Parts: sequence; structure tokens; C-alpha cells
Amino acid sequence: MAQIIIIDFGSQTTHLIGRRLADLGVITEIIDPHNALKKIKKDKTAGIILSGGPSSVYGKGAPKINKEIFKLGIPILGICYGWQLTAYMLGGKVNPGKKEYGPAELAIKHFHDLFHSLPDHTRVFESHGDSVFKLPAGFKVTASTNGLKFAAVEHSQKNIYGVQFHPEMHHTQKGNLILKNFATKICNLGLKPKKIKIDSIINQIRENVGSNRVIGAFSGGTDSAVAGVLAARAIGKQFIPIYIESGLMRTDTIKRIKQEFPKILGIKVKIIHAEREFMDKLKGISDPEQKRKIIGRLYINLFERQMKKYKKVKYLLQGTTYADFIHSQGTKRSARIKSHHNVGGLPPKIKMELLEPLRYYYTDQVRQIGLKLGLPKEVVFQQPFPGPGHAVRIMGAINSERLKKQIQADQIVVEVLKKAGWYNKVFQCFSIMTGANSTAVKGDSRFYGEVVAVRIINSRDRMTADWSRIPNIILEKISAKIINQVPGISRVVYDITSKPPATMEWE
Repeated sequence: MAQIIIIDFGSQTTHLIGRRLADLGVITEIIDPHNALKKIKKDKTAGIILSGGPSSVYGKGAPKINKEIFKLGIPILGICYGWQLTAYMLGGKVNPGKKEYGPAELAIKHFHDLFHSLPDHTRVFESHGDSVFKLPAGFKVTASTNGLKFAAVEHSQKNIYGVQFHPEMHHTQKGNLILKNFATKICNLGLKPKKIKIDSIINQIRENVGSNRVIGAFSGGTDSAVAGVLAARAIGKQFIPIYIESGLMRTDTIKRIKQEFPKILGIKVKIIHAEREFMDKLKGISDPEQKRKIIGRLYINLFERQMKKYKKVKYLLQGTTYADFIHSQGTKRSARIKSHHNVGGLPPKIKMELLEPLRYYYTDQVRQIGLKLGLPKEVVFQQPFPGPGHAVRIMGAINSERLKKQIQADQIVVEVLKKAGWYNKVFQCFSIMTGANSTAVKGDSRFYGEVVAVRIINSRDRMTADWSRIPNIILEKISAKIINQVPGISRVVYDITSKPPATMEWE
């Protein structure tokens, strides 16, 4: 069947392009630019998408494609770096250093084909360090933003299109429609949406595991809960879920592990207390990458100790999702954003094979799977919490005093939002011990203490996020409570940065 080829230049969202098209019912294949021309079969390729990427077209070793691809007569859509490369290879010019990150308003001039049925103005998300400033011959502008004249272009005779923003990102309002238009109106493909098949995932786990046993890295979060239920349904008591109490989680986590999850899994969760070990290992460590790797390695070390207590343990189950995978440099040309403790933070050699049934799913898809499995909505839609826990929400070195303050401030954020009816309206909310100090006045005296930041965001798949417009009166309550109840805090600030350019967490 005809498909769309996606040439991967290392974007964090290359796989997301494929996922958006798959949701529409389009068959895709992601390939490396090296020898891409040989991999494109004209009779089976209805369209080509050139992804974004971290490189500059002028950079040494920047990935490129054979120019003959542009002569195949197959419709092409260049996204971000993919558009810059198209312009560069066809005689246009790219401006290094023209940086734009986050939301922008797209003003559309031409509505046929790519922008069919879109409004005059729509919100898009940008994340680029270069931009095109001279068009190749034959191209015309179809849309612009305030900061970017050539935000979208086309060469209608050659069926080549370019956009400087990212239609695959959830926070690009009409991004799915743009990709749908490319697939249907430009590539002439029909759509047949596919559904996630739970039975196939369960059968795959059963076939992989065989008669062996599986230790489950169980945190009680949505990802580990869904992965755990899939494993329990597949292999029953061959699955051994283990929760490691690091002392870095939210205070109600261990209570929920004991009370809720034996019923949900049908298996009792084993609890290992390792608070002291985590604090000892993290003592004096300020670098966030070091923190993540120390935590990842210690988790593995603790699981390997448990492995010795059981016979025939071959696998370690993790709730790794695609967002974890890609941020930890999941593809050949992508940049490492951060080493997630369960991917890039793992030691090079471990004694168990990884079993990751959610590795190629995003958060919203994991939630769909959870609902289909019959998990309670409060588990499926709970807020994500990072595996390294509060360790990556304390800037700089961690000690017991700062950890206590962070846990207290975080609880205040959660409790105030719950009382105001806002907790379930946002994707994630938390406090950050910033490590910055400022002057304040407390009791008519000068006080010099740490600044706490509050981050509250909305997201669908963790690949993009926008800051939540919380009513000022609620933010005021959060600030007042933290200042008055958490010792040593001088002021509270609210983080209003989207992703991109920011990440979800500060570290």
C-alpha cells in the first residue's frame, strides 16, 4: 500500500509526525537520510516528509539528502530543518541564528491544498535556531508570522511545501488538519484510522517472557501502572512488582501503593525502603545529568539485588514511553535533552533484559490503553511524576533540609489547586527549589532566603506543553502559604515558559 516516507534529521518530534499520520490512518515509514534515495520506492511512496532536526544546514556534518529526491515528482513537505534544507539545496538562503521558540500566530494567505479549511489566523508552535531568508526560484509565500515572513511556502508545480513551524506538535492548533491535508489533498491518500489493540500487546508480552519471571519497576504512576496491568494480565504471578521507596516521591505514594494497587494488579507490590542509600549517593551532587544517572543506576542495582531472591528472573519491566526515549537521544541524529533515569540514566550493562511494552506510545495513548484495561480514572489521569522525583525539582545539591522544604512546598501547590477545583484541569503542577536567593522583609526585618518557583502546565503527550492560566487569586494563595509555612523561603515566582523552549521539568 502507498505510504508517506518520513526522513529523520534528528527532531525530537520525528516519531510524533508518524504517530499523527497513523492516527489519521496513514501508513508511514521513518528512514535515515543516508541512502534515502535508494529506500524510496516510487510506486509505493505517495509523499515524503523531511523532519526537523538540531543541525544547521551550514554546520559541519549536517545531515543532507540526495538532491535527486526533489526531482522524483513525489509530493514533499519540509518541516523546520527539513524546509531549511529544501531551500538551501534548491538555491535559497538560510539565516543562521534566527531563533524563535514557542507559540506564534500564523497569518495564512493561500488556503488551497496544505491550508484548506483553516482559519485566517491560527496558533502554531516554533522551535528553530535558523530560518530561510531568501526563497528558491518558483516558491511563493503561503503564510507568515510576525517574526517570520517565510513561515510557510509552496512550489505548486513541483508539489514541494515547506513550513518553519511544527504541525505535529499538539499545541499547533490546526496541526492535524495540516498533516491531513498533505496526506489527502496533496498525496491523494485515503484514510483508515487504526485502533490500539490491547490483546496484541498482552500476547506480545506473553510470547517474549515465556516461562521466565519479570521484576516490575513499579512507581504507581500512570505509565508503570498501565505497564504493570498489561504484564499481570499476560503472565500472572510470573510478574513481581516492586516499589522502591527512595524518599524522593510525593508523600501519599507509598500509601497508594499499599492500599490501591494490590487490587488493581491482582498481585501484592513488594516495597523496598532505600531512602538512606539515595540520599548518600546524591550527597553533594549538583549536576542534573549526574543526578539522573546516579538515580537510574541505583534503581537498577536495587532491582538486581532483588533478582537474586527469585528463580528464573530474566526481565525488568519499565513503563518507559516514547517521550522518555526520545529525550534521552532515542534516534541516531537526535540531540540528548536529558537522561531519563529509565533510559539514558541506566548503566551500560544490566543483568536483566528490559521489557517496555509502552516504549512507542505517548502519554495520551497510554491513558487510552489504561481506560481499555479498566483502570480507575484517578490512576489513568493522575499527574505524571518524574522517576527521579523531587531530586530534579531541587536545583543544585540535595540535602535533607532542602528536600523537606521541597516536599512541603509541593504539597501546598497540590492542596491549593485541589481545593480550588483546578488540580484535575491541568496536566502537571509542582514547586521547584530554585537555588537562587533573594531579599525579603519578614516581621519588619531583612530576610535573605531561597526563591521557590511554581510550574503548572497543560500537555497531551509531553512532547509540547503550555503554561496554565491559573486565576491570580489561586496563585496568590499558593504564594502566601509557601512563604508563611515553608521555612527559609523569601519569595515565590510563577513559570510562564512553554515547551519548547523549556522542558517539563527544570532539570
